[in-house]
Parts: sequence; C-alpha cells; structure tokens
Amino acid sequence: MTSPADKPALRSRMIELRRMAAERLPAAGDELARTFPEAWLPAAGEPVAGYWPLDSELDPRPLMKRLSDLGHSLCLPVVQGHGLPLVFRGWADGDALECRAMGVMEPRGDRPALRPGLVLVPLLACDRSGNRLGFGKGYYDYTLAALRAAGQVRAVGLAFDCQVLATIPAERHDQALDGVATQSGFMSFSARLSGTLDA
Repeated sequence: MTSPADKPALRSRMIELRRMAAERLPAAGDELARTFPEAWLPAAGEPVAGYWPLDSELDPRPLMKRLSDLGHSLCLPVVQGHGLPLVFRGWADGDALECRAMGVMEPRGDRPALRPGLVLVPLLACDRSGNRLGFGKGYYDYTLAALRAAGQVRAVGLAFDCQVLATIPAERHDQALDGVATQSGFMSFSARLSGTLDA
C-alpha cells in the first residue's frame, strides 16, 4: 500500500492483527521492558511520556515502571481538542485517572504539565523508515511537531512484531518515529544510533 487512500483498509487489517497478537502474547510488555536499550533512555531525571493502553495496544506500563525505578518522572497524554497537540501531565503509579473521550484514561487537570525527552507512542503499524499509522486523528503528529520545534525529543513506537511492515502510506504532515521497540527487538530510524529488530 503506497497511497494515503489505502489507509482505512490498512487500519482495519492492523486492528485485527494487533488484537490477535495481544491475545497470543500477553507478556509482550514485560519482555519489551527488559530489552529496551539503555542507549535510548533520556537523561537522568528527564520526564518520559507513556500512555495508558486501550483495547489491544501493547502495554507500556512495565517499561514505564522500569523508567520510574531509574528516577524518571512519568507523564501521560491529555487531549486538548481537535487539531491541537497533546499536553503531558505528570503521573505516578497509584495516581487517580479520569476516563475521557474514547475511553482514554488521563491524569487529573491539577497535575503539572511536563515536557518529555522521550515519548512512547502507541500505533497500529509502522514501517522500516519510521512512518507511523494511527487512527487518523493526528494528535501525535501535532504533538511531535510542536515538541521537535521546541527542542530535542525522541519518539519511540511500541508495537508487536506483526505491526512492523515493509512500508505504509505517509503524508507530508506525518511525523516519523525515531525508533520502534517490540517484544523481540529494537529498530532505530535515527542515524545517531543503530539497532536491529527481529521481526
């Protein structure tokens, strides 16, 4: 698939593939947390943005716990509105979350807004050039564009192996990932660091 017009069919296919992978590999998040490369961790104490998993998304919470144990503060995305970047608000294990639009769990509005140095990104698919396929709302594209304009940040997609494809359609406004981590490896799309992925 090479045309943006192909995205709806690809989304439907990847939703089903991801669902089957989540059922088959319930410990994938734990394995990913163990193998996430230290070279890709942010500077000591720098905030990390995770996400609260929806449906069959790969669970980032084991990796987030590892990062918290290393001294990184954590934050989760909060939707501000259509066409606007996400805000990342501080979160720690045990903090109350609020269920918002589309069932997304978000920190309360009184939690501080943080600027992460590493953003863990959910996805439906990505390719071996770092192009990412989401649900088409554009929230992470707006967000990564704003963060990158303000300074250095790394965006790493979390996925099951089956979500990494040879190529997916990309448009000019799409923000590419810097890397992708799966339960069996890591792939870097950045010239600064190298990595491999067995998929």
